[in-house]
Amino acid sequence: MLERGIIVSHETVRRWCVKFGQTYVNSLRRRRPRPGDKWHLDEVFVKINGVQRYLWRAVDADGNVLDILLQNRCDKAAARRFFRRLLTAAGQVPRVIVTDRLKSYGAAHRAAMPSVEHRSHKGLNKKGGEPAPANEAA
Repeated sequence: MLERGIIVSHETVRRWCVKFGQTYVNSLRRRRPRPGDKWHLDEVFVKINGVQRYLWRAVDADGNVLDILLQNRCDKAAARRFFRRLLTAAGQVPRVIVTDRLKSYGAAHRAAMPSVEHRSHKGLNKKGGEPAPANEAA
């Protein structure tokens, strides 16, 4: 705008963000791709400032990241909290969730979404670890 001779203050930009920001965000959300019906869930142990934390991540079958959550614990309550947050963020229930063999996933799955199929296997949620389509019901 400066090239066109228009001087804009920081306050004007802030007011534009307040006025038009929500409309812009809503249009971006509408264009966001819908999540697939198969979700892969995984957790990673990370150290932040010398303290061990658990980074939970959910990805759909197309590779779109659905949600990421950093927590202090890796128990049933933490997994259930992640499931609830994931369901509200995605706005839909998946057909299948694929996890590793962490026991808290199974317990939280039974509590949060018992109607969803749960596949729990060591290598299923790793890239290329999905079994051949002949093993899967169509």
